[in-house]
Amino acid sequence: MTEAARDTAALPWWKGASIYQIYPRSFQDSNGDGVGDLPGITQRLPHVASLGIDAIWISPFFVSPMKDFGYDVADYCDVDPIFGTLADFDALVARAHELGLKVLIDQVYSHTSDEHPWFAQSRSDRNNPKTDWYVWADAKPDGSPPSNWQSVFGGPAWTWDARRGQYYLHNFLNSQPQLNLHNRDVQDAVLDVMRFWLERGVDGFRIDALNFAMHDPQLRDNPPAPATDKPRTRPFDFQLKRYNQSHADIPAFIERIRALTDEYDGVFTVAEVGGDEAEVEMKAFTAGETHLNSAYGFNFLYAEKLTPGAICAALAQWPDHEGMGWPSWAFENHDAPRAVSRWWNAQERDAAARLKVLLLASLRGNIILYYGEELGLTQVDIPFEQLHDPEAIANWPLTLSRDGARTPMPWTADASHAGFTAGEPWLPVGPENAAKAVDVQEADDASLLNHTRAMIALRNANPALHHGSVTRCESIDGLFVIERQATGQTVRCLFNLGATAQALPEELGKGTQLASVNDATPTLLPPYAALVIEA
Repeated sequence: MTEAARDTAALPWWKGASIYQIYPRSFQDSNGDGVGDLPGITQRLPHVASLGIDAIWISPFFVSPMKDFGYDVADYCDVDPIFGTLADFDALVARAHELGLKVLIDQVYSHTSDEHPWFAQSRSDRNNPKTDWYVWADAKPDGSPPSNWQSVFGGPAWTWDARRGQYYLHNFLNSQPQLNLHNRDVQDAVLDVMRFWLERGVDGFRIDALNFAMHDPQLRDNPPAPATDKPRTRPFDFQLKRYNQSHADIPAFIERIRALTDEYDGVFTVAEVGGDEAEVEMKAFTAGETHLNSAYGFNFLYAEKLTPGAICAALAQWPDHEGMGWPSWAFENHDAPRAVSRWWNAQERDAAARLKVLLLASLRGNIILYYGEELGLTQVDIPFEQLHDPEAIANWPLTLSRDGARTPMPWTADASHAGFTAGEPWLPVGPENAAKAVDVQEADDASLLNHTRAMIALRNANPALHHGSVTRCESIDGLFVIERQATGQTVRCLFNLGATAQALPEELGKGTQLASVNDATPTLLPPYAALVIEA
């Protein structure tokens, strides 16, 4: 074994991992009701394993009224019948482990559904054992809400409840009341939930909206946000979110999460962190060895363009320093429009999608692929009458629907609904995406699917790409350069992110060629071409 291989083997499994996100409603329907389910995921795990990835992340499948499609949890420790049973989940975990895949699941601790028994008890009166498990506050003297805080999905973040004669806080839908994680008993309860799933064999967690987990107990008003040239489609956009989220006590709660996960072997934790202070918070949430393993933000998920400056700025936030956390990166997920549709026009997408996969594989950190990204799925235009996304419905037509990135996975091009379901799918597949089905791409050695497998294999085989430091990130006369270095290896990744061919300076093209995308050569990068060289 080489020194570089020994270095890789000594790392925890998740460091440099490739993770595949599955949105369960849309992956595979096994019973013909038009909604994907856990047995459907189990059926399709061999496809996922064939990509060479390390883990799957399954979006929420817990009991829920589905007003926010699973992110409104009514029972943290059971499977919603639409997705199957706990036995189905156990079978999924067993099959994933047989295939060498780790299993990560979502955890939503900032809020529950208003149908959760905890909330039913809390709202019943002001003198019950769970009276302060949620965030309750009296009205101002004039009857108005306790603060000016606004919800992400539009409108005030407070709703009046006549049972208690008080307002309750909800940072999202008014059917998603905010848990009071300042309360130690609430922390204990959600940690018990985490232990429940660890005992069932899960290998880690993606923690949703973690920086919303605690609020300012003084309920101070948020200040107005400074002027911007970006359109503001929600009242939420008019404020600096100083007091309704991002409380300084969140890292102490995270230490309790880490103490629990350290009782088990090889557990991986990653936080979703959005907002104006995301970088600062991600570092606080992942610092040292007593917090989470990783975090990801929205650097690329909400980016309107893919630019060298944005990529270098994101990587620079996570230098290879002692005590610095480990980042995770995604170009697409359930909250963001498909990247190929955001970043390129229809004529450019086939070539650009190939470059995009290599670029993702070249980033230092963990990389997260969203289901169908390996096929080059595009954003499907969902008409208003077929929308399910509550944010899109509330802000129509100014908010681009998340539904367009949650459409069913196409498995068989000439089958009804591309093989996703024998029934009527909850969202349309979209004809453009049906033509990109797995069976079509399996039969084509040059397909994006097979290219994705090759790029993940390239990353896994080269320690510099898998976990090495970033020693160079810059744009030079239309060329974009990333250099990575690990013990005994330096790798140079050269990209042409534009539609005009770029000559390659002789000194950049020297070395052993590891990969060529879109006909790149050591002297020329055609449009959307890329070259990987071991220096």
